[in-house]
Amino acid sequence: MRNALTVDVEDYFHVAAFSKQIDPATWDSFTLRVERNTHRLLELFAEYNVKATFFVLGWVAERCPNLVRAIAKQGHEVACHGYSHQLIYTQSPALFREETIRAKVCLEQQAQCQVLGYRAASYSITKKSLWALDILAELEFEYDSSIFPVRHDRYGIPGSPRWPYKLRTADGKILTEFPLSTLKVGSYALPVSGGGYFRIYPYWFTQWVLSYINQSEGYPFIFYLHPWEIDPDQPRIQAERVSAFRHYKNLEFCENRLIWLLQKFKFKSSRDVLTDFDNFSVIHLSRELGSFE
Repeated sequence: MRNALTVDVEDYFHVAAFSKQIDPATWDSFTLRVERNTHRLLELFAEYNVKATFFVLGWVAERCPNLVRAIAKQGHEVACHGYSHQLIYTQSPALFREETIRAKVCLEQQAQCQVLGYRAASYSITKKSLWALDILAELEFEYDSSIFPVRHDRYGIPGSPRWPYKLRTADGKILTEFPLSTLKVGSYALPVSGGGYFRIYPYWFTQWVLSYINQSEGYPFIFYLHPWEIDPDQPRIQAERVSAFRHYKNLEFCENRLIWLLQKFKFKSSRDVLTDFDNFSVIHLSRELGSFE
């Protein structure tokens, strides 16, 4: 079974965990490390002959146009990670639409192909921001991968479906949702799909869970990583203890763990996984998705 390999292309100073310490107005004063780190991921994916989806931040794309072209040239899917990496539920619908259009147009011009996938900053499509899904459908995205079916202090829609499903908007448009992978433990959904969870959990546990999803539950999983997660030499930001732990824990081991994962599992882009998937349920966005607990 082939699973979805995804990369959220942003730099270390973009993360929401550092929003209290770093003003977005100062981002241009930081030295970019995202281009080098993303090229390292491209090298690894070429070595192991896998294709991935790169959800690229519009802010990064405007400053690193050759990076987007390199991603597309190597046969990977270019998708949208928004523009400014702000939590969607802190934005107005008008600002969200404006930024999403700006990022999508930029990425399509650079990649010379249509951008069909979207992922919100910090998975910030929650019950408070379901209106963003209507806008994504209006802007002709085919799928979203922003909803984590977990309970978390910053994101998540607890109780929402664990496997890909189709959302029908109020005006009849269809948007496919590819939720982030979880392990069901009783009534609790444990997040297991990558990022900080990949670094904090023991590797053997991640491998076991992902194998269980494939073999026992019979579904593809979706894995995500950020380029800064294979960069243990990145500058350290003085942040709150929990935020620092989530961001810096086991950075020095992440690249090797990723290599082990590429050796163990088969991967392709999220778009290609969804193309092969044939077990979609249909949820009415306006009536059903916000009702999950």
